Amino acid sequence: MNALCANCGITMNFCEPGILYLLNEQHRVNPLGEGVSIGTNSYALPYDNLESLYGSLDAVSSKLSEDGWKCSISASGVPENFYPASEFLNKIKYREMIEMIQEGNFVSHLQPIIDLGNDELFAYESLLRNADPSLRVNPGALFEAALLTGFHSLLDQRARRAAIESRIGKVEKGVKSFINFLPSTIYNPEFCLKHTFDIVDQYGVNPEDLVFEVVETEKIQDVNHLKSVFEVYKREGMKVALDDVGSGFSTIEMLSLLQPDFVKIDRSYISGCDRSQEKQNFLNEIIHISRELGISVLAEGIERKEELAFCKAIGVKYAQGYLIGKPSLHAERPLVPTNS
Repeated sequence: MNALCANCGITMNFCEPGILYLLNEQHRVNPLGEGVSIGTNSYALPYDNLESLYGSLDAVSSKLSEDGWKCSISASGVPENFYPASEFLNKIKYREMIEMIQEGNFVSHLQPIIDLGNDELFAYESLLRNADPSLRVNPGALFEAALLTGFHSLLDQRARRAAIESRIGKVEKGVKSFINFLPSTIYNPEFCLKHTFDIVDQYGVNPEDLVFEVVETEKIQDVNHLKSVFEVYKREGMKVALDDVGSGFSTIEMLSLLQPDFVKIDRSYISGCDRSQEKQNFLNEIIHISRELGISVLAEGIERKEELAFCKAIGVKYAQGYLIGKPSLHAERPLVPTNS
């Protein structure tokens, strides 16, 4: 059994009613002005519900953070983990999203990707959704809340699981799955990715059918760390991709150093590319660099036939977008032929 590290195994129990515990190693005066002292540097304060608790703490949030207070809640009278005040406030604020992450009730919706060389289905991108359709949440907002609360590693791990499971009984062998991941959640590739590789083995998925793509490429801080992550994926027989490639980093340097199998061009460069000389110049440059390095180019966000036709004409190899197919719980075939 693969053990979870602290970053993926954290938990938060949201109890109503409960007891708030405040801890300060500098022997500060209780900023709330109420509660029972349970030591020289700690206080306990009962509360009825989390909404009112958040309001009370938010009113003195600056004081709590500046003075170094830590917080915890418990229904049993025994505090578990103490968190810095700002992080604790975020955990209470985003408690519904945290509970969603902890439950892990996720599925992946699949959006088709076509090969412009043979006009056939090439892959699906797996996009995270809640399994309960009544609980709609923006994945970007979910990951942002996870980052603010320390649950981003757990969410990223569960998103990868949902993406791999989404293939079973839906996606034929030989059709690839593009799976998003955040490199910042993978502290030690050899350990952190073992959970994902175990799932691949469990379901008998061919590693060559999986493409792991970095989201928010322009925000990459540690290129060498990402390179080590890519190397582990490739060693296991999987492909890697850079997502949203555009401005924000040195394209030639990044592609040369990381050597991804695919680059996905940001939709801002695809929208209206048939009538923008600036966008055409950028796309031609990317295609030239990628050919030199043996990297395949994928255009995402295609919504118009003219955009599709232009991308095909200049040598873009793969394409994705609402014109081709929208995300669906089922593995839908492309909506339109590429020659239409």
